[in-house]
Parts: sequence; structure tokens; C-alpha cells
Amino acid sequence: MTAGVQSLDWLRNLGSVAEIQEAATHGAATKVNANAHVHLPPNFSAFANVREAVGLAQEQGITVLGPSNYYDYAVYEEFAAQARAAGIFPLFGIEIIALIEALVCDGTRINDPGNPGRIYLCGKGITRFSEPPDWAARQLHGMRQRDGQRMAEIVAKLEALFSRHGIATGLSDRAIIERVVVRSGASRTSVCLQERHVCQAFQQRLFEIVPPPRRSGFLAQLFGEPLKASPEDAVGVQDEIRSRLVKAGRPAFVPETFGSFESARRLILELGGIPSYPVLADGAKPICPFEEPVEALAARLSSMGVHAAELIPVRNSPEVLTRYVNALRSAGLVVTGGTEHNTPELLPLELRCAKGVPIPAGVQAIFREGACVVAAHQFLTLQGQCGYVDSAGIPNPAYANAEERIAAFRRLGAAVIARFQEANSHRT
Repeated sequence: MTAGVQSLDWLRNLGSVAEIQEAATHGAATKVNANAHVHLPPNFSAFANVREAVGLAQEQGITVLGPSNYYDYAVYEEFAAQARAAGIFPLFGIEIIALIEALVCDGTRINDPGNPGRIYLCGKGITRFSEPPDWAARQLHGMRQRDGQRMAEIVAKLEALFSRHGIATGLSDRAIIERVVVRSGASRTSVCLQERHVCQAFQQRLFEIVPPPRRSGFLAQLFGEPLKASPEDAVGVQDEIRSRLVKAGRPAFVPETFGSFESARRLILELGGIPSYPVLADGAKPICPFEEPVEALAARLSSMGVHAAELIPVRNSPEVLTRYVNALRSAGLVVTGGTEHNTPELLPLELRCAKGVPIPAGVQAIFREGACVVAAHQFLTLQGQCGYVDSAGIPNPAYANAEERIAAFRRLGAAVIARFQEANSHRT
């Protein structure tokens, strides 16, 4: 199930901790152009497969790339091998959806604007996913089982709806998994279906069966209201199937079941990672109450044992991005940035703000720093030492304060990446 990277010896063997620390004291000459959050197939992804993701990263000058997949990490082995061959330093992450029941009850929106109390939580620098501890393995298995059952029920409901309106697609959850396998090259056992996979499959079958002139009429009957997208717009039709049929209150809706925030945080720590909060900021309008003002958000996260944050800048205006990144970093949080690539749109991997506006230079420097901190954490934990946080999520006690800790891990991570680039320069 979670047969991720078989061996991280290539990272462990870059040198001893003393050697890398010595290199860090002299300053590492390395280029860090980082994207710390993408989704790789078999997660729903803009990329057809791992090879495309790594190839585009190499073409676009990305030197550090970090997938943050859901629930299964078998793809990380292929990713690590291809990234190394391309001279790209791999970061390993996880994304989890959880609930904070008290905030469900009082209606507080956290970082999911449509679902009070629901929280997305990421883990950075995961290293124990090849053979996770027993508790973590049980948690991952339970997540997969719950999600798998829900997806099977949604598929059955959608198939019944389509059939009642005269289109028998023949789709089942197993048939959709097979489509993902064919498209991505992933193993069947590694595929965890998501809503977008399901809606894409129904859109594709609709387009195969129904010619364009008849699609708008069929979908209007199916939805009970006119189609907004063009009947030839595959992505638009997928989005409307999802919003009009699958979301809460719609005919194919099946409630989700999530674990607690505490169990999600523990899972990240048991897998060796740093808990990190993905900030939506003005990706939601209005900004979710949990996230403002940003100074209060930083205090909340620290009190919850979350000492890192991440933004997806393509959602944000430069002004809001700058305000959030600077405030979070000033409060002593490690901050990283990514693109997600969890929709069909194949955006550039280079980080950009909304509407393609470049990232402000100061923000870019903080994102690079964050990637270096995660690289150092991965390296140290593989050496059996305390990383940026320990196994209980407590920041490394060897430093007097967060500023000193982040600076030391930035230097160490830069040296780790530089040593990696030197070791892999012959392969590119």
C-alpha cells in the first residue's frame, strides 16, 4: 500500500552530518529554485505521469521539487529516481484532510471555504513512508478504505443518474481506476480515486457516446438547469458534473469521513515529517476567518504545534502573498511555496502569483529558505538525528530561538542540495 521509496541511501550517503555541517559553515554555492508542493499521478494531476512532471521541471529550471500526495507513496520511488537523473533534489510530502470538531460546530472556515471545520494539513520532509510505523500504516489504510468506499458509492450514483437519462456509461470504480492506470502508468494498488478522477471519467464517456450538438440538452436534463460551459469544453464539463452532481446537496453526494486534526498531525510526525499548514489567504474571497488577521493565524498555528506554513501563490495577489509570507516568517514559521498542479490546467512550475504576476523577490527568498530547511530535515532524520522538529513535533532544542534554528537549517539544507547537485552532475 505505502511501498514508497525503497531506499534513501543516495541522500543518507551524501556525507556525514559533520561533513555537511562543515560545508555549511563556508556557504554552499547552489541554485535553489524550489516548488515544494505538486501532486503526481496517480493523484489527480495536471501531469500525465511522473516523467512529464520531472521533464517540465528540468526544462523550466526547477532544482528542488516536492510532491505532496494523498495516502499512497509508491510513486515516490519512480519520482526520486527520475528527479535524481535530472539533477533535481526531491522533497517528499503528504497532504491530509482532517476535521476540528469544535470549529465544525461553530461554523468556522479554516482553509476550505466551503466546509467549516475542515482543515488541510501537509507534512514536509517525510522519510518513513517505505515502511511506516504500525500506527501510521493503519491510519493510511483506514483513509484509503474510507475514500475508496465513498468513491465507489459516488460512481454508482452517477452511473444510475446517467442511465436514467438514457446514457449507460458502463463505468465502475474499478473501470475508472483502470483508466488512471493506463494514463499514468501507475500500479492499480497505488491508485486512490478522487472526485476529479470520477468526474473526468464520466465526462470522457459522455463525449465518447454523445456528439457535441446533443450534449448541452442531455446535460441540461441531467443537471436540471442549463449547461454553462461549452459542450466541447472537457474541463468545464468535468467541473460542472462535480459542482452540480457530486457536491453537498446534489444527487450523487456521499458524505466524507475524516479523522481529527490531532491524528493527522501525529501521522505526519510518525512518517518523519514537519507538520505544515497550507494557507489559502485570498485564494478564498472573503479570506477564511481562521486565517485573518495573519498575525493571529501564526499564533494559532504555533499553539497547535504547527511550525511551518505553505502558500500556493497562483491563488494570491502579490500584495496579500507578501503580507502573509512576511508575517508568518516573522512569527518564526518556516514558509514554503508550491503550485499544486491538482487540476487539469498545466501551469508553469515556476512559482507565480495570480494572473501570472512574478513573485516578489523577498518572498521568493523565503520560499527558497523554506525548501532548504526541509532538505536539511530530511537529511538529518535519515542520519538518526533530530530534524527541524523532533518526533513529538517540538522544534529542535539545540537552538535558542526560531530565527537561529531556521538560519542554521537553511545553511545546512543549502549544503545538502549543493552536495546532491555535485554528486548527480554527471547524470544530467
